[in-house]
Amino acid sequence: MQATSYTYDSETRCGSVLLDDGTPVEFDSAAFDAGGLRLLRPGQRVRIETEGPGEDGTPRITLVTLQTL
Repeated sequence: MQATSYTYDSETRCGSVLLDDGTPVEFDSAAFDAGGLRLLRPGQRVRIETEGPGEDGTPRITLVTLQTL
């Protein structure tokens, strides 16, 4: 699934993305580390992998990586 990077904290390696419908979804450091990235800037297109809905009803992100063509 594709999304757009929205927030990112380099100290905690956590942040959030915006799905294409505008829904914000947070990711944790494990999802960021799984993608092998070192930095993420707001506005970058990313590819995410998710698991079923989390406690708040949104998908739980398990991987964040840059979207490449």
